[in-house]
Amino acid sequence: MKYVTGIFAALLAVLLLFMYPLYEQARSQDKIANIVIQSAATHFIDSARTKGYITPQMYKEFNAQLAATGNQYEVELEHLHKQTSPDYSDPANPVTFQNSFTTYYSGFYNQQILAVLFPDGTLPSDDPSRRYTMQVGDYIGIQMTNKNRTAATQLWDFLMSDNTQENSTVLMNYEGMVLHEDY
Repeated sequence: MKYVTGIFAALLAVLLLFMYPLYEQARSQDKIANIVIQSAATHFIDSARTKGYITPQMYKEFNAQLAATGNQYEVELEHLHKQTSPDYSDPANPVTFQNSFTTYYSGFYNQQILAVLFPDGTLPSDDPSRRYTMQVGDYIGIQMTNKNRTAATQLWDFLMSDNTQENSTVLMNYEGMVLHEDY
């Protein structure tokens, strides 16, 4: 019985002295990664909002900041282009204008945005045709989650004999309205 108690005490000591501090260190890395991607996403989206466009260089700098965290991310860009349409009681007759307009948004996502930034051709990265432009009143946003299992998630699963199957411990959503057209 003494040996069982001694073995249990030794395992508990290993757990408390080594594993828990290691887990806390891994959790702090996740928190630091959250701060880094929050800063990177805020800077990227705010730059796009104030300039009214995204360039390949802006996108590459943003990705370089994400890579510094050591995690892989699923990045989803969303551009909502504001459009207005006049209201008519009879669309075929311009005299029936109702003195009002309907506002709606057309959505553009990664596929359309990245096709403009990185076309198949050999244009230089500063070519104006590779600039993704927006208009005042549009919305630009980003959603990010990590794709890999961080060390904190793996340690938690080990300590709890669990398998969370959850990768997204580093998350970021940010969006805003385009304020200027500086092109």
